[in-house]
Amino acid sequence: MSLDVPTALLERAERGEVNDAEFVECVRNSLPYAYEVVSRVAADLRSGTAEFADNTIAPPDETARGQLLRAMASDAIRGGLERHFGIKLAFQNCHRVAAFPLSSVGGDTYSTFISTRAQLLNQSPELRNC
Repeated sequence: MSLDVPTALLERAERGEVNDAEFVECVRNSLPYAYEVVSRVAADLRSGTAEFADNTIAPPDETARGQLLRAMASDAIRGGLERHFGIKLAFQNCHRVAAFPLSSVGGDTYSTFISTRAQLLNQSPELRNC
């Protein structure tokens, strides 16, 4: 299971009444490593002058890696985090999460980062089974 959903939140979802703040809080509690990585790259983006900020540090263990993969693989989780932090996320390999300003989507830097060429260039033997 990806998320540990509190009973009250599940009941609200069954009635159709879930807002992003409640959802992101559930993600933060269920996938703390993934939330921390996204939070950090979002903060790095806001505090710096670079066109994007990214995480290049491998997760400390398989549990953390699994959290990050679940967060990035889920459109709902990823979208909720993007809306919460006001960023666009991009993902490569098993741990390279990047935060881009929304205004950069479609631009050269973002397009290069998400390209098939960039994916191929960011491969290495140690990441093959991540």
